[in-house]
Amino acid sequence: MSTATLAPPAVENVSPPPAKRRKKGWGYHAVMAPLALLWIAPMVFVLVLAFRSFDDIAARGTAAWPASFSLDGFSEAFGRGAMGRSLWTSIQVTVPAVLFSLLLASWAAYALSRFDIPGRRAILLTMLAGNLLPPQILLIPVSRVMESLGIYDTLVALVTIHVGFGLGFYTFVLHGFMRSIPSELTEAARIDGAGPVQIYARIIMPLCRPSLAALGALATTWIFNDLIWAITVLRTEAKLPVTAALLNLQGGYVSNWNVVAAASVIAAIPTAIVFFAFQRHFVSGLLMGSSK
Repeated sequence: MSTATLAPPAVENVSPPPAKRRKKGWGYHAVMAPLALLWIAPMVFVLVLAFRSFDDIAARGTAAWPASFSLDGFSEAFGRGAMGRSLWTSIQVTVPAVLFSLLLASWAAYALSRFDIPGRRAILLTMLAGNLLPPQILLIPVSRVMESLGIYDTLVALVTIHVGFGLGFYTFVLHGFMRSIPSELTEAARIDGAGPVQIYARIIMPLCRPSLAALGALATTWIFNDLIWAITVLRTEAKLPVTAALLNLQGGYVSNWNVVAAASVIAAIPTAIVFFAFQRHFVSGLLMGSSK
């Protein structure tokens, strides 16, 4: 005599009704919309202020709705304010600093993640621990080192500082990403006769593009917006980057709010372009490999 076994009824995944989902969506937007407006309000205020004339601001105040729009603030910032020169100086510092930082960090992360180096975990943690030191306690020692090397008050000193202080964090992020790459890929390439340099250039680096893009955007923002190291190792006014020049401009144009606002917009444009160009890689590239 045979017995039939009855399978338990399948439980269907019942989604919440549309009315409940709609209510949840309205609650989310009701909370986030005011926060978003509060976040962008200062940026909109500075942008509108930059396009107002000095006479309009002096007559009606900074908080009044503009009666007319003018480009006098931008022309003054680029002319007597020398923001164009400072912007070019920041680009001269940011581009090589980002490139050298990511190149050296990729070498270090490749070696620490793919080779059996004694104490590699201690090396990685030591490099990362350097970023935990507040820069204020290192201002005098670093400036003395730059003087002893003969590169004080040069852009080379500023590039060197940014590369040195960013190397530990970039190596840590790239190390986590490279560890997530299956070792079978490199073993297969090694069997086919590829050396360490070929594996690095043809396999590891192409797979690290999302993480490199995210770190590139982050490093560009950090280096371009730096102020403390710029005013520490640079003394010549003509060599100051855009952030230090903006600080000096604020002191010279303390009552010309349109010029100061226009200079702030000019200083913010390059990093905004870089961030929006790499925004889809920004979060995903930093999180890849973190779960392994």
